[in-house]
Amino acid sequence: MKLSKTKFTKARNFLLTNARMIERRLFQFHFENDAPEGVFHAVYAYRNSDGGFGHGMEPDTASPESQPLFSIMALETLDEIGYLTKDIILNDFMPYFESVTTDKGGIPWMLRPKSDYPCAEHFKTVKEWAALSTTAPLLGILEKYNIDIPWMQNAEQFVWEDIERLQEKHVFCHLCVPRRLQFLKYTRNKNKSEKALNDLKKWIMAEDVLCKDRSNEG
Repeated sequence: MKLSKTKFTKARNFLLTNARMIERRLFQFHFENDAPEGVFHAVYAYRNSDGGFGHGMEPDTASPESQPLFSIMALETLDEIGYLTKDIILNDFMPYFESVTTDKGGIPWMLRPKSDYPCAEHFKTVKEWAALSTTAPLLGILEKYNIDIPWMQNAEQFVWEDIERLQEKHVFCHLCVPRRLQFLKYTRNKNKSEKALNDLKKWIMAEDVLCKDRSNEG
């Protein structure tokens, strides 16, 4: 869909008036030919001394504590703008991710906040077990940038086992599926990834998952 100039200007003005700095910088990068350094500095404003990202990087909570999900979001944002490098991944991100890796080899979605800050209800009952939605995209990015480190071995085993365990669960999630795809796109195990992609396509096309009614533009 292509917006008219009037609608684009209206959307731009709304975003610049109401959005956080990180969204404004992303808008300027994607639509106004701004340099990626602006996004980089906006992302790193959320970074803590332990190497993780917090401070409401995910706006459903204002907690300053580092969280695996927020750190994945930071990583994905830098990848989105083409600013990510091997050195940034290995030096700025992996020490934190390795520090929160569970015995199963994966990283949690969230850790229980230790501070009392406003947050959405779904952040109040956090389970600290390893999650596909955070471990899979991290592995995908490591593979994309041709990184091979010992951490990846157990993490990859966890991801394949969790894909098999979850099956069609969460295929309706517009964030979970792209993160699973990030791993399936770049993993070196093409036989497994082809099967997993075919399964994913079948589940997404199933009734009650993909809306096939095109009578309403919304």
